Amino acid sequence: MSPFFSIIIPLYNKEKYIRKTLNSAFSQSFSDYEIIVVNDGSEDAGGNIVKEEMVDPRIRYYETENRGVSSARNFGISLAEGRFIAFLDADDYWYPHFLQEIYTYICRFPEQKVFAAAIEFEYKGKVTKAEYSIKKTADYEMVNYFEASCKFTAIFTSSAVFEKDVFEAVGDFDTTVKRGEDTDLWIRIGLSYEILFIWRVGAVYCYDSNSLSRNGKDMRESASFSKYAEFEGGNKALKKFLDLNRFSLAIQSRLRNDKSGFLYFRNSLKVNDLPFRKRLMLFLPSWLLWILVYLKNLWMKVGLGKSVFVP
Repeated sequence: MSPFFSIIIPLYNKEKYIRKTLNSAFSQSFSDYEIIVVNDGSEDAGGNIVKEEMVDPRIRYYETENRGVSSARNFGISLAEGRFIAFLDADDYWYPHFLQEIYTYICRFPEQKVFAAAIEFEYKGKVTKAEYSIKKTADYEMVNYFEASCKFTAIFTSSAVFEKDVFEAVGDFDTTVKRGEDTDLWIRIGLSYEILFIWRVGAVYCYDSNSLSRNGKDMRESASFSKYAEFEGGNKALKKFLDLNRFSLAIQSRLRNDKSGFLYFRNSLKVNDLPFRKRLMLFLPSWLLWILVYLKNLWMKVGLGKSVFVP
């Protein structure tokens, strides 16, 4: 008999975190699931840690050449036997009620395809809640993805669950997108599906303050929003969402002293439509932006920060 959930965990050099991540899956109060770990060519001992956990028959482990997280997730989707797909990044973790909570709402709303729970950030031992652009009226909300994601994305990889046929309808992760591959998929999902958003926190994202400085990829390898241009004119919520992402990518380019990337993203958005604070940030030098990054990380460390720095 097929499991209800298929949990897909892409693994790449996460030996410090993977055991905690797996334990959070094994600790779920809802137990009808399978775990598919796809080792994307790791160079550390993470795979050995997974193998130690394979006494549990619900876990399956696969090794591939390093082709990136999108390829690993897509491979996991192709192997999934469950009706619903849940992704769990190898350095994030779930609270024990997460799958049970999602299952309860699936039973209440059997026609619904996409479910997401609120998340928290963990940074140097401090945990803070994400801040959403969603008005709270009940324990859950039916939301438009773009309207609900102006502060923080309403679909976060480690806290969302999708009926498997969603990927048949909109496609899976685009392996040609090297940065923001998840956002690219959420846009396609948001154009076709309403999101059932659950306020109870289900997952924790382990925030890495070094991710900005250590990732030297050209920011123009990020999700290309140009392919959604035909939808922007008649969808104000989508236009606003895309401009916020373009702003974020412009700031990240400036932080990396990538002038061409900065100009590429800044020129693709309507600066005058941004809030004053964001317009001002586009004119700040990189050294001053790095000070703001430092302050943001400091606020998160003491439990005051509520979202990742950008957007």
